[in-house]
Amino acid sequence: MDFELPLFLFNKNAGEFYMKSDTAVPVKDMPKTDPRMKLIAAKLKKESFKPDALIEILHTAQNAYGYLPKEVLSYITKALHLPPSRVYSTVTFYHFFSLKSKGEHTCLVCTGTACYVKGAQAILNEIERGLGLKAGQVTADNKLGVQVARCIGACGLAPAVVLDDEVQAKVAPEEIVQKINAKIGTL
Repeated sequence: MDFELPLFLFNKNAGEFYMKSDTAVPVKDMPKTDPRMKLIAAKLKKESFKPDALIEILHTAQNAYGYLPKEVLSYITKALHLPPSRVYSTVTFYHFFSLKSKGEHTCLVCTGTACYVKGAQAILNEIERGLGLKAGQVTADNKLGVQVARCIGACGLAPAVVLDDEVQAKVAPEEIVQKINAKIGTL
């Protein structure tokens, strides 16, 4: 009998779980030469495969891939001998983790009170007008993803935008597309 979770299926008779996706690569078949997988394997070893290190290991995987692919979650789940529900609930609970690609480059628009009052929505509107992207979307070539955050803690710099981990202060809506193109190349 199989039990279904959002990302995994668990075969009670065989005592193991497997990926729900038809395109998922079985963990044993994942390329051992992939440098990103080597990073994750090294982190697992460094943490002695302790389940308590789940968040640190997920951070390593997120940094390596830019998001958490299902195959990688399956690998981590098996390596730590954790139920898939625990890994999935951890990933979905913390805002930092993402199950889908956020793009090679990221544009994070702060929508906290100070930024919103000083023009965050106008910035988002200009990104949509100039680049054709709404918050939460990624370009077809996966080059740029646009995200919003409730607050980035830079209220004195409002309105603030973070381009690839670099805070852009007091951004004018009419300048945002130019700043993005200057930072990551013309889209």
